[in-house]
Amino acid sequence: MSNYIEAPHRYDGQGKSIFCAGGITGCPDWQAKIVQLLHSSDWTILNPRRANFPIDNPEASKEQIEWEYKHLRLAQAILFWFPQESICPIALYELGAWSMTQKPLFIGIHPHYPRRQDVEIQTSLVRSYINIVYSLEELARQILDF
Repeated sequence: MSNYIEAPHRYDGQGKSIFCAGGITGCPDWQAKIVQLLHSSDWTILNPRRANFPIDNPEASKEQIEWEYKHLRLAQAILFWFPQESICPIALYELGAWSMTQKPLFIGIHPHYPRRQDVEIQTSLVRSYINIVYSLEELARQILDF
């Protein structure tokens, strides 16, 4: 069974880990579905989506950004999911940054994601070997087969 770390809890960096990058605000909880799909794996899943984000705490955003920064670096791999409900500007930023490294990336895009073609073209230019998929099930399958 996979291990699960949700922000703001800390991961110690031990073992096989994957960070769930993608939309949070204004998006369905796709992270819960990917956690369910990967439940029998040996991956430690690092989930930045908090069950209860303290929106009234002015320090919460800074803490969240710092958590994501640290855990993206600790993760052995990163999965990206681009849902149709949001452009996901931070995930696009992260994808661009991490595409320029050797860290394993898995990319899934909802078929109706508004910037689908941009992600496809940019990824093909930098990492032509990445097979972009169009469902969470396909994304999980790639990760399980890695």
